[in-house]
Amino acid sequence: MLIALAVALGSLSLYLNKDWFAGDLIQIQHRSHPVRGGFFRRSKRSADSATEPVFFAFNRMLKLTSLKVVPVSDIETNKYPQPVWELVSDSNSVPVTEFAYGEHIRGMRPSVQGATPDPLEPGVKYRLLIEAKGGKAEHDFTPVPLTP
Repeated sequence: MLIALAVALGSLSLYLNKDWFAGDLIQIQHRSHPVRGGFFRRSKRSADSATEPVFFAFNRMLKLTSLKVVPVSDIETNKYPQPVWELVSDSNSVPVTEFAYGEHIRGMRPSVQGATPDPLEPGVKYRLLIEAKGGKAEHDFTPVPLTP
């Protein structure tokens, strides 16, 4: 009877502390800020944008296998929303801790050959969906309009 009680209490303890055995969660942050002149010049693609550049950062190095940016309104209304930017990795993406929207990430390619990222619209809520060797994560963000 005591052995059964000890096993039950041990099982309960493991169940309550199961997050000890789980992997690290992927945390995503974003920031928008104007690109300064001089050393950091806008590329043609970002010059057409009505928003400040958006940068994403992770809490650790990740080897991304898939990356999508989708308008949240499309996710809510469509079963298969159309991404405004989508990259995939066939085998060997370079580990990253940060990147900018629309930036080329080594080891990844557009899911549709020749596709380019659509410009973001200010005030529209988007969702970044990533898959990496360490799991999946998503993050909502809203781009800010360009400052004069």
